[in-house]
Amino acid sequence: MLGRVTPHEAYRRVDFDARVNGADRTELVHLCYEHLISALGTALHADAIGDGELKSRSITRALTAVTALQMGVSGDSGIASALNQLYAAARRTILDSATAFARDRIDALRTDFLEIGQAMQTG
Repeated sequence: MLGRVTPHEAYRRVDFDARVNGADRTELVHLCYEHLISALGTALHADAIGDGELKSRSITRALTAVTALQMGVSGDSGIASALNQLYAAARRTILDSATAFARDRIDALRTDFLEIGQAMQTG
């Protein structure tokens, strides 16, 4: 298994771990968004070049990011409810694409999270 890890993947993991260890709650949310957006982009690329293994790993990374975001929602305010709905819908889209890749839906999901992430950083 370790032989299959590319230097790029190893560096990405170390960078991610270092950023997580030094992050506060807000930074963790931004990091999860970055992770999700990156994983969805990689899944789209993998699909375009016909790399099923990379696509599968990317879908798994995207699910991990969405799960972390879902676990971070607390309370039952209107915002918490909206976030739970957003993350649940994202999770369904990603899971559906694990069995039948829906390029247009994944691309739209990536764009949505990219826009939300940018709005969070400016707002």
